[in-house]
Amino acid sequence: MANYYIKTNRTFTNTRKYGWIFTVLVAIGGLWEPKLGLLVILIMLGLTITSFFTGRYWCGNVCPHGSLFDRIAMPISLNRKIPEFLKSKYMIIGFFIFFIINFSRRIINVLKLWGSYDFLDKLGFVFVATYLMVLIAGGLAAVLINPRTWCQFCPMGTIQKFTHKLGKTTGITEKTEKKVTIEDINKCLSCGKCSRVCPFQLIPYQNFGENNQFHDVNCIKCGTCVENCPVNILSLKTKAETIHVQKEC
Repeated sequence: MANYYIKTNRTFTNTRKYGWIFTVLVAIGGLWEPKLGLLVILIMLGLTITSFFTGRYWCGNVCPHGSLFDRIAMPISLNRKIPEFLKSKYMIIGFFIFFIINFSRRIINVLKLWGSYDFLDKLGFVFVATYLMVLIAGGLAAVLINPRTWCQFCPMGTIQKFTHKLGKTTGITEKTEKKVTIEDINKCLSCGKCSRVCPFQLIPYQNFGENNQFHDVNCIKCGTCVENCPVNILSLKTKAETIHVQKEC
């Protein structure tokens, strides 16, 4: 029986094509030069700040791990359906708590060495170890299940969703967030291809809502569905852009 999900190009920019090099550099190179792990602090700041304005855009367009999964793992991935329990709130919240407790414990232990000669090396290695864990565990899941399996419960993704909620509360994201938008629902063939190519296995064609937009918080705005729509009626637009187009029509 043929796999319902389709492997297709998801790397439309150089960042998405080659971002995986950063993951390997930190996870492997960091074993010899631990200070490389300090670069991850910039990654964490970047994804937290951008999610306030654009939701999980970082996951689909900037994340080095995402690049690794989509560029390196996907060609050899079994590309199966992602198990529902890995997407469940219990898994997401439980793993987030587990991660925060362990990460915080390691950071606190390193802070005790403040002022010592190897403080920065010890601090950097905390991030190196984390990246190495994701490289191994996320990589295996990517090959044996689906490229974006890890992303379903990734702690950084959870942080992005939380920050995105703050952005929605303040009304900021309503002006800045671009969402998958359908030109005209009546033109949709309901072929399901947008779902079959979606990295997160979401179902846009069945869930377009207000202003003909897809409002799922887990959408990573990667544009894969846009690129693969057989009738070219999908795009990424802000709410204001969508309303403007509708008024012109």
